[in-house]
Amino acid sequence: MSHKRIPKRKAAIAIGGVAALGAAAILLPNANASQDNSAGAATPKTLKATGASDLSAQIAGLLGDAFAGSYYDSATQQLVVNVISGDNNNVVVQAEKAGAKVREVQNSTAELTAAAQVLKTKATVPGTAWSVDPKTNKIQVLADSTVTGSKWDTVLSTVKSLGTDMATVKKTAGSFKTLVSGGDAIFAQTDQGGVRCSLGFNVTASDGTPAFLTAGHCGVAAKQWSDTQDGQPIATVDQATFPVSDFSLVKYDDPATQTTSDVNVGNGQTVQITQAEDATVGTQVFRMGSTTGLHDGTVTGLDATVNFQSETDPNGVDTVNGLIQTDVCAEAGDSGGSLFTQDGGAVGLTSGGSGDCTSGGETFFQPVTAALTATGATLGDAGAGAGAGAGDDTATADPSATAADPSATDGTGDESGAVDPNATATDGTGDQSGTGDATGDGTGDVSGDGTGADDGSSLTSNH
Repeated sequence: MSHKRIPKRKAAIAIGGVAALGAAAILLPNANASQDNSAGAATPKTLKATGASDLSAQIAGLLGDAFAGSYYDSATQQLVVNVISGDNNNVVVQAEKAGAKVREVQNSTAELTAAAQVLKTKATVPGTAWSVDPKTNKIQVLADSTVTGSKWDTVLSTVKSLGTDMATVKKTAGSFKTLVSGGDAIFAQTDQGGVRCSLGFNVTASDGTPAFLTAGHCGVAAKQWSDTQDGQPIATVDQATFPVSDFSLVKYDDPATQTTSDVNVGNGQTVQITQAEDATVGTQVFRMGSTTGLHDGTVTGLDATVNFQSETDPNGVDTVNGLIQTDVCAEAGDSGGSLFTQDGGAVGLTSGGSGDCTSGGETFFQPVTAALTATGATLGDAGAGAGAGAGDDTATADPSATAADPSATDGTGDESGAVDPNATATDGTGDQSGTGDATGDGTGDVSGDGTGADDGSSLTSNH
């Protein structure tokens, strides 16, 4: 029996091809040329973001317990490494010789980890989130608009108990929900209604078949997915993890489906994805989503924990760990869409956040590297020549180009890019994602928020 075969142009929708908005008018300039200083010199190297991530991993292994995090200084294009040197100045010398700019800090990684555990034990309140900020060498704690009264008192007293030099806390607008939709839109039907999410990155599954990554709360909400609203399914969920983590591996039903390893940024332009990479605080990143198009911002925290209000238990908490925190905006319908770098590095899958693309906010992403490791998939095309052939209209983005025309669709010539931002994509999805519950680590369900589709102020689970 023949399967619906996704057209090559459409398969190139590695992530979102809807309107690319003006806020990302600096569309991926290749300005950060890598320069290596002479070997062994103490002067910090100038690096691209990818090089900074690699150098950070190298130095972390070199310094061991003395390593206390790092971040990328985009102004100087240098990696700044935090060290706990004590009486051992050798660790400073080692980091400097490796090419980093070194600064001594007070809080070690072990101390910050212990403080985060205290927050988990005493302040796992719906509407809170925390991550490590290497720039301040502290844990940054966020509380959304729902954290009031005794809940706010609990969060505040817990943060204060850690000491002013260990953690900070601030209020953020809106409420934390998952953001279900985004990138090049993908659709599903459930007993409760329609669901819309975003394709993240095309990958090759461990058995060699073509597949893609998207958010875990999307894969838990629905099993079969289409590239058009009310269309026939073209892909089936193979693995889905939510909460705790937030990723899904979805296999194309037709094993001959041609895919490309790129991101459709609108206006017929694509950005080639060449590798998966870990996020580094301070690096510029780009997000593509079906609701809001192309936006850019900065990584602001790592290993973030987000406590969503459970959709199934009024007193429950759905916790997702290990996320990337950014100041990139997102809205309902952007879930699953890609987070990537100007150099073609796949960084994350849109999970959830607060705020919107008018007032701004915080958005959290599932690291792609963790999703690939867990699923056994590899980034890129499925098979030789898979969708990368010449003659299609997915031209490589001009590094000097401005943002794509906001009125443009994904350039594929069909309705997959013309997603109505006001559509009730997740309305009625209910608690479809909720295989978890409020026991154990309190990671119940949050993806099924069908009411947040037009609530731009929320970290929504609005597929």
